[in-house]
Amino acid sequence: MILINVKFTPKPEHAENFRELVDEFTQATRAEEGCLFFEWYRNEDNPGEYILVEGFRDDSAEAHVSSAHFQKATEFFPTILEKTPEIINTLIEGKTEWDEMAEFKVEAD
Repeated sequence: MILINVKFTPKPEHAENFRELVDEFTQATRAEEGCLFFEWYRNEDNPGEYILVEGFRDDSAEAHVSSAHFQKATEFFPTILEKTPEIINTLIEGKTEWDEMAEFKVEAD
Protein backbone atom coordinates (compact mmCIF):
# COMPACT_ATOMS: atom_id res chain seq x y z
CA MET A 1 0.00 0.00 0.00
CA ILE A 2 1.09 3.53 -0.72
CA LEU A 3 0.11 5.42 2.43
CA ILE A 4 -0.06 9.19 2.13
CA ASN A 5 -0.90 11.81 4.75
CA VAL A 6 -1.19 15.42 3.64
CA LYS A 7 -1.83 18.59 5.67
CA PHE A 8 -3.73 21.30 3.78
CA THR A 9 -4.18 24.90 4.95
CA PRO A 10 -6.85 26.62 2.89
CA LYS A 11 -7.02 30.39 2.66
CA PRO A 12 -9.17 31.73 5.53
CA GLU A 13 -12.05 32.53 3.18
CA HIS A 14 -12.12 28.85 2.10
CA ALA A 15 -11.71 27.20 5.52
CA GLU A 16 -15.42 26.52 6.00
CA ASN A 17 -16.23 25.30 2.49
CA PHE A 18 -12.91 23.62 1.66
CA ARG A 19 -14.43 20.13 1.50
CA GLU A 20 -17.09 21.34 -0.94
CA LEU A 21 -14.43 22.99 -3.11
CA VAL A 22 -12.42 19.77 -3.38
CA ASP A 23 -15.37 17.37 -3.64
CA GLU A 24 -15.04 16.77 -7.39
CA PHE A 25 -11.38 15.78 -6.92
CA THR A 26 -12.29 13.64 -3.90
CA GLN A 27 -15.04 11.72 -5.70
CA ALA A 28 -12.93 11.16 -8.82
CA THR A 29 -10.01 9.88 -6.75
CA ARG A 30 -12.22 7.55 -4.71
CA ALA A 31 -13.49 6.09 -7.99
CA GLU A 32 -9.96 5.16 -9.13
CA GLU A 33 -9.41 1.42 -9.41
CA GLY A 34 -6.32 1.50 -7.17
CA CYS A 35 -7.77 3.71 -4.43
CA LEU A 36 -8.15 1.84 -1.13
CA PHE A 37 -9.30 4.87 0.87
CA PHE A 38 -9.29 8.65 0.57
CA GLU A 39 -10.47 10.36 3.76
CA TRP A 40 -10.53 14.00 4.83
CA TYR A 41 -10.35 15.14 8.46
CA ARG A 42 -10.46 18.59 9.97
CA ASN A 43 -7.93 19.28 12.70
CA GLU A 44 -9.99 20.03 15.82
CA ASP A 45 -7.02 21.78 17.44
CA ASN A 46 -6.49 23.93 14.34
CA PRO A 47 -9.76 24.28 12.34
CA GLY A 48 -7.85 26.02 9.56
CA GLU A 49 -6.08 22.75 8.72
CA TYR A 50 -7.39 19.67 6.94
CA ILE A 51 -5.65 16.31 6.89
CA LEU A 52 -6.03 13.87 4.02
CA VAL A 53 -5.33 10.18 4.65
CA GLU A 54 -4.93 8.23 1.42
CA GLY A 55 -4.24 4.61 0.61
CA PHE A 56 -3.53 3.22 -2.86
CA ARG A 57 -2.52 -0.19 -4.16
CA ASP A 58 1.25 -0.52 -4.59
CA ASP A 59 1.11 -0.12 -8.38
CA SER A 60 -1.42 2.74 -8.55
CA ALA A 61 0.71 5.86 -8.02
CA GLU A 62 1.37 6.56 -11.70
CA ALA A 63 -2.28 6.23 -12.68
CA HIS A 64 -3.32 8.55 -9.86
CA VAL A 65 -0.90 11.39 -10.58
CA SER A 66 -1.42 11.04 -14.35
CA SER A 67 -5.21 11.21 -14.13
CA ALA A 68 -7.08 14.18 -15.58
CA HIS A 69 -8.61 15.07 -12.21
CA PHE A 70 -5.19 15.09 -10.51
CA GLN A 71 -3.74 17.30 -13.24
CA LYS A 72 -6.69 19.67 -12.87
CA ALA A 73 -6.15 19.70 -9.08
CA THR A 74 -2.49 20.73 -9.50
CA GLU A 75 -3.76 23.97 -10.99
CA PHE A 76 -6.81 24.45 -8.74
CA PHE A 77 -5.48 23.66 -5.26
CA PRO A 78 -2.80 26.40 -5.19
CA THR A 79 -5.53 29.00 -5.83
CA ILE A 80 -7.42 28.07 -2.63
CA LEU A 81 -4.50 27.27 -0.32
CA GLU A 82 -2.64 29.57 2.03
CA LYS A 83 0.58 27.55 1.84
CA THR A 84 2.08 24.50 0.18
CA PRO A 85 0.75 21.26 1.70
CA GLU A 86 2.99 19.09 3.87
CA ILE A 87 3.13 15.38 2.99
CA ILE A 88 4.24 12.03 4.34
CA ASN A 89 4.34 9.37 1.64
CA THR A 90 5.46 5.81 2.31
CA LEU A 91 5.18 2.35 0.76
CA ILE A 92 4.06 -0.58 2.89
CA GLU A 93 4.58 -3.50 0.51
CA GLY A 94 1.76 -6.01 0.28
CA LYS A 95 -0.55 -4.09 2.65
CA THR A 96 -4.11 -3.46 1.44
CA GLU A 97 -6.16 -2.68 4.54
CA TRP A 98 -6.13 -1.41 8.12
CA ASP A 99 -5.14 -3.72 11.00
CA GLU A 100 -6.78 -3.88 14.41
CA MET A 101 -4.80 -2.19 17.16
CA ALA A 102 -3.95 -4.93 19.66
CA GLU A 103 -3.25 -2.53 22.52
CA PHE A 104 -6.83 -1.18 22.54
CA LYS A 105 -8.63 -4.43 21.70
CA VAL A 106 -12.39 -4.23 22.33
CA GLU A 107 -13.84 -7.53 23.52
CA ALA A 108 -17.41 -8.46 22.64
CA ASP A 109 -19.84 -8.48 25.55
